[in-house]
Amino acid sequence: MPAQAPLTVLLAGPRGFCAGVERAILIVERALEKFGAPVYVRHEIVHNRFVVESLEAKGAIFVDEVDKAPADRPIVFSAHGVPKSVPAEARRRNMLYLDATCPLVSKVHSAAEHHHKAGRHLVLIGHAGHPEVVGTMGQLPDGAITLVEDVDQAETVELPAGRELAFSTQTTLSVDDTAGIVAVLMRRFPRIRPPRSDDICYATTNRQAAVKALAARADAVLVLGSPKSSNSKRLVEVAKRAGCARAQLVQRAAEIDWASLAPMRRLGITAGASAPEVLVQETIEAARAYYDVTIEEVVTAREDVHFNLPRALEG
Repeated sequence: MPAQAPLTVLLAGPRGFCAGVERAILIVERALEKFGAPVYVRHEIVHNRFVVESLEAKGAIFVDEVDKAPADRPIVFSAHGVPKSVPAEARRRNMLYLDATCPLVSKVHSAAEHHHKAGRHLVLIGHAGHPEVVGTMGQLPDGAITLVEDVDQAETVELPAGRELAFSTQTTLSVDDTAGIVAVLMRRFPRIRPPRSDDICYATTNRQAAVKALAARADAVLVLGSPKSSNSKRLVEVAKRAGCARAQLVQRAAEIDWASLAPMRRLGITAGASAPEVLVQETIEAARAYYDVTIEEVVTAREDVHFNLPRALEG
């Protein structure tokens, strides 16, 4: 048997689960422990099939809308946040509901309400149709928020005349892309109010910084994550812009076409905020079938963020 070629795996740090995702998954698990199966979940709790299937195996049932769940069982709202109409419907049906919205998304919701009460029109920077954007826009009446997706839209968007303006952003955007959109908005609308603190969450920012650091050195980069995951897709884009043209998104190790990655001596690996560490380790083990693997950690930040569970699950 020929000797395996050497491969240095550059492992991004931080990577994988953020505090908001950990909290959301734990809410479903604790609800199952406290109330028994089944516990219903509106939409995917986070954008990762491995996580969803693991929770299904424990007794979670995922539904599209509140009215698809029986009124006598608990229902959990996903980490992405929901429009106000969703808990309103749960209350109308006298359901026990648990809100797993990431606290950093809830902060954006609170800011939207604050601006609306102050009479300001809100610009939301984000991707149309993403659950987080749908949830944020659903905090206010129709027409109170204008969505801007890119620099071109920022250059042409028309906003209500004579109104004070403010902007917020989806929490999982590309830091660099968002800066470009904000620069255009600030130029066109100099008095527009920015968020009190950056809406792009710490986990998104940290994971993008880590993948930049390893992409500059890697022959190829694998991002573990779902095609539905905004933050995971942004990691691929960031890696390519940082100099690694062979960056790709994969859900599981079984999807990887190792022949297409050859030749390589350094492989970068990271994971989106909703991808569990087990998928990273699975990918490293898959690489060992083809290469003599050495691991090198590329750590650009340390994280110690923790979010409390809803009171109904504490104790």
